[in-house]
This record gives sequence, C-alpha cells and structure tokens, in this order.
Amino acid sequence: MNGGPSGFHNAPVTKAFVITSGLFTVFFGIQGRSSKLGLSYQDIFEKFRIWKLILSTFAFSSTPEMMFGLYLLYYFRVFERQIGSNKYAVFILFSGAISLVLEVIQLALLKDTTANLLTSGPYGLIFASFIPFYLDIPVSTRFRVFGVKFTDKSFIYLAGVQLLLSSWKRSIIPGFCGIIAGSLYRMNILGIRKAKFPEFVTSFFSRLSLPSFSSSPPPAPSRNIVGTIAPNTGRRVELQRPQPAPMASSVEPSEEAIATLVSMGFDRNAARQALVHARNDVNAATNILLEAQSH
Repeated sequence: MNGGPSGFHNAPVTKAFVITSGLFTVFFGIQGRSSKLGLSYQDIFEKFRIWKLILSTFAFSSTPEMMFGLYLLYYFRVFERQIGSNKYAVFILFSGAISLVLEVIQLALLKDTTANLLTSGPYGLIFASFIPFYLDIPVSTRFRVFGVKFTDKSFIYLAGVQLLLSSWKRSIIPGFCGIIAGSLYRMNILGIRKAKFPEFVTSFFSRLSLPSFSSSPPPAPSRNIVGTIAPNTGRRVELQRPQPAPMASSVEPSEEAIATLVSMGFDRNAARQALVHARNDVNAATNILLEAQSH
C-alpha cells in the first residue's frame, strides 16, 4: 500500500513536521535527555514546566518509537494531499492541542508524582490520523499469510499498535487522546473542518523544509534546429516541430476497483478515468478524485 507519489510532493507541512520531529529526537537523544521529555504531574502542576508541553509534542523518547512514528507520519502525508496544506496545518494544530489538553486532564486525575507518566512524541497527530485512515482509505488488496487474512492496510495498523504499546501505559494514554482528537475533528466540532490557514503559512513551510533531492534528468529541449543559415543571406532557420511521444498503453480498470470508488460516492465515469490515469491504483485514484473536488 502506498500513500500516492513518493517523497513529499504536495506535502510541505508534513515534510517540515517530519524533519523537525526527527531533528528534535536526535538532538535530545545525543544529550541523553530523550527519556526526560515525558510529561508528569510535577512538571505541569508543581514546577510549571510549560515548555515541556511543546517539546513533548515533537521529540520521541526512543529510537524505535521515532522509526515507527516517522514512518506513520510519512505515510499519512496522503491526507495533506487530499484536503490541502492549509487545512492539514489546522488538523495538526487542532489534534495536537486537543491531545495536550486531554493529557493534562489525565495527569490531573491520576496525580502520579513518582515518574514521567506520559511518553513524548507527536502521538496526538499520529493517532488522530488513524480516524480518516480507517474511514476514508479503501482496502484495495487482500491476501493470506499462513491462513491469516490481511489487507494492504494491515501493516499501517500493525505499526500503529507497535507504537501504541511501545511504552505501555505511558504511550497508550497519549495514543487514545489522539484518537479522541481525531474523532472530534471528524465530527466537525465548531466547523473546524472548514478552517484553514492563509496561503502564506504553507508557503513558509515550503521554504522552511529542506529541499528534496531528485534523480530526474534535466528536461530535454523542446525543439531541434535542423536548418542552417546560409552565408550572407537572410534566410530564416528552419525548425522541426517535436514529434509527440508515443502514448503508454492504458491499463483497463477492473470492475472491482470502479465499484470501490463508486461506493465512496464518486461518479462512475470519473472513477474510471481516475483509475486509468492511476494505472488501476485505487488509493492514487482516490487522491486524484479528492483533489479534483477540492478545486
């Protein structure tokens, strides 16, 4: 299962967030302070270390958590492509803020002063993203492994379960707070799904994130000069128009794939054209149809 085109194409906010989270985790890991970033009752209600609320949103507490977390963040970039960077930035802010509020309430209720009760990392954003992943991303492939049924979405769920249970209670609580935040966003509380940041915000993220490296060759010249200017004459250079490249053979979409998109509410003809363009990839075709609706 893929999240559309590879890399961070059309996902500048996700790119900036992944880079920031990775750099924060590595920085505090080198200093040996990653395990101290988790939230505790003393931090918030006795020592008033409000700065830990911000840092705990970005930096993971261990390398395994960082690997699974950044993988999920990278995959969920598909949602930024679907709803646009302006709305996705609101989704990040909303899910992170609601998750932090719920975590602080949980700390106040438990009043455990012995240790860091909650692990650090963008658990709110990650597990909030599982709500649209479950509801909006269709299953396109089913298979069996030793008699057990799996789908192409199973590996994302397994990565989520691994991250949720990575620190047991310390990670389960932030994970469920994220799920609640994602559910509230899905329910369109206070019309939050219509809110979006101004265009200059996403432009800022595009400039802020590191440049992507591409192995694509430079574009070929669009025309070839085949004539020459004769000496001492004013004859114009003759140009040869470029010949159109041969069209790649189209992939006839399967009826099952068309039915999947139609069941999601898309027009049958539009679904078929999107599948042809996406080479029968249901996920990519879904992205195409959603992006067409957003314009």
